[in-house]
Amino acid sequence: MRINLISDTVTRPTSKMLEAMFAAKVGDDVFKKDESINHLEQKVAEMFGKEAALFFPSGTMANQTAIKIHTNPGDQVICDKDAHIYNYEGGGVSFNSGASCKLIDGHRGMFTAEQAKAAINPPDFYHSPLTALIAIENTANRGGGACWDFHEIEKIHAVARAHGLGFHLDGARLWNALVAKGETPAQYGKLFDTISVCLSKGLGCPVGSVLLGDEETIHKALRIRKILGGGMRQAGYLAAAGTYALDHHMNRLTEDHEKAKEIGKILESLPFIKKVEPIETNIIIFYLQDDIDEQMFLKKLEKMGIDLIGMGSGKLRIVTHLDYTAEMHQQFLKNIQKVI
Repeated sequence: MRINLISDTVTRPTSKMLEAMFAAKVGDDVFKKDESINHLEQKVAEMFGKEAALFFPSGTMANQTAIKIHTNPGDQVICDKDAHIYNYEGGGVSFNSGASCKLIDGHRGMFTAEQAKAAINPPDFYHSPLTALIAIENTANRGGGACWDFHEIEKIHAVARAHGLGFHLDGARLWNALVAKGETPAQYGKLFDTISVCLSKGLGCPVGSVLLGDEETIHKALRIRKILGGGMRQAGYLAAAGTYALDHHMNRLTEDHEKAKEIGKILESLPFIKKVEPIETNIIIFYLQDDIDEQMFLKKLEKMGIDLIGMGSGKLRIVTHLDYTAEMHQQFLKNIQKVI
């Protein structure tokens, strides 16, 4: 039995999800004639109280499209130093939009409204880039699946409005935050100009993300998606997976969160673990003691049939997910205590 805890992107469609995919009514989405795509886009837009939505093949493309809409070449995007758009999207902010990032030294991938305000460049000082956008990531991946305080998001929204800035949410794992904190999509829809949500992480779909905004924004997004090569034809088979996941896989995210917390408790009791970050959702970030080699640790786990991901300098990540069964969970809890 191989246990893959590298990411929640490693899941495969369930049998019932596959049934929904095979039964999908499809057309040509480039001509907006795919019934299943149109249904998913409308469904997600209504969830968030937004005017429109657009299906994308990846969350990175959805984020990069939003950034391009909000900025002009030479502009600047405010984000945390650990933000996905800065660290894990291939330099797309600069390549696709000709923009730069003003990095905030936040806490576990999250920053305050005061920090955001302080990061805004004076608009009449032409020597510095023009600040155009504030972007946040919820949950914060490098922060260990940390959930933002909603009241702080409201304060940052007020800062963005007061300074005429766009406000974008990278909601790759927003579903996890909503379930963990008992919040609703509509709450977020009221605050952000654009929101990207991923279907292929916690919800277990094979492919897909959705970008939300007003009708004008999504009309612009359609053109940018085309330029980036994101237009697909009978993509409704993928959309059907997303619709099924939204209907059947949301509430079960609590199972992933509970397993993650149980793993965290075991890790905290082990002498070779130096620190475990607080666990709110399905991501566990932990640190090895200084005298333990990270690569050797990972290789020992690999021989035991367990795959994790190393983040360098003795920092490792575990992600629970749909395919991580109760049997795997018990086996992992037993083996992790015997690795050293």
